[in-house]
Amino acid sequence: MRLLHGVRNNRNTDKGFCYRYFKWLLWFSISFYFFSSFLITHDKPTSSVPRTTVSNTKASRALKEQSSLKLQNPVGLFKGMKIYVYELPSKYNIDWLSNERCSSHLFASEVAIHRALMNSDVRTLDPWEADFFFVPVYVSCNFSTVNGFPAIGHARSLIASAIAHVSSQLQFWNRSLGADHVFVASHDFGSCFHTLEDVAIADGVPEFLRNSIILQTFGVKYKHPCQDVEHVVIPPYIPPESVRATLEKSPLTGSREIFTFFRGKMEIHPKNVSGRFYSRRLRTNIWRRYGNDRRFYLRRHRFAGYQSEIVRSIFCLCPLGWAPWSPRLVESVALGCVPVIIADGIRLPFPSAVPWAEISLTVTENDVDNLGKILEHVAATNLTLIQQNLWNPSVRKAVLFNVPILEGDATWQVLEALSQKLARSHKKSTVSNQ
Repeated sequence: MRLLHGVRNNRNTDKGFCYRYFKWLLWFSISFYFFSSFLITHDKPTSSVPRTTVSNTKASRALKEQSSLKLQNPVGLFKGMKIYVYELPSKYNIDWLSNERCSSHLFASEVAIHRALMNSDVRTLDPWEADFFFVPVYVSCNFSTVNGFPAIGHARSLIASAIAHVSSQLQFWNRSLGADHVFVASHDFGSCFHTLEDVAIADGVPEFLRNSIILQTFGVKYKHPCQDVEHVVIPPYIPPESVRATLEKSPLTGSREIFTFFRGKMEIHPKNVSGRFYSRRLRTNIWRRYGNDRRFYLRRHRFAGYQSEIVRSIFCLCPLGWAPWSPRLVESVALGCVPVIIADGIRLPFPSAVPWAEISLTVTENDVDNLGKILEHVAATNLTLIQQNLWNPSVRKAVLFNVPILEGDATWQVLEALSQKLARSHKKSTVSNQ
């Protein structure tokens, strides 16, 4: 009996052990099932979220951060606009990059915009769903072996060749006669494609571009042949990495011991060998009037680290050169030096994003003799307010081209401007007529 009782006890012990083991195994299985289901459900994209790109390239971080906006706005980012980027033979763009200056000099927005669009959420690989067509032709990357300046004598023939290529490969140019096609003209007189204004005016906008949209640095408030085309005024290119490097060494709110700064071309005898007067003699007048004035830090030659002088200056002179615009405009804004714009009739880029009247001073060309008094008056009255407006990070971002695009940067502003021109989209007009 004792033996049998012991056996029974052993059986009960084994049974209890098995029962506990089974319960533990069942609990683990059920928990694992629900945990796996949770991961699968939350990792799988929902069909209700609209896709905003068909590109296989990596989307820009800034555009990804707009996902909440896309969900709230059924029209989509930039009104749902899509841009097709032509893949041209390398002779129109990539081959020029063998010269490193091509992607970093003041005309390099043509390269930066192309690169940014290639990785943008607005890019489509399907031309049939595109609102606009970007034609990436680099016309400012040809540097003269004589003086090192960009030589754009080939620009018209190169663009004409590119148009012939795209119109023979696809039907979209012929469909709209180029009205929904976008080009960049980042040099002095933009869509006239010449560096001297009188020649640019005489030549005018090439006939084959008159229906298209031009992104150009040239812009004035008065009638001018070089803006007799649909266009968007853009800033000149300043490498954003150079600005960041300068600000890491000297913050915006640091010491600014230079009252008024200018470094650059200031000809003592402005009439050059061509018989033309550089800067309409304005820079020469500034040099003669203020060259010995202790309030003015004027230097006639540039050097590689001159941004370190801008970030230590209160006012930065931005007089016209051959054209009204100047790269100093962007450098001053980006480095927190109040731009003093001396270029009558200039039209500035992205006025909806950059409050130019609140961050800069405008002095007429005829008022240069009073420049010292004007700056002294501003310094004694509302300089602090101007600097507060100028040092807003969104202002600096709006004039710099980044790759990939950052929300609010210069390429973002270009896309915003293009989205206001969707009436030119053949796709949109076709849909609205149905």
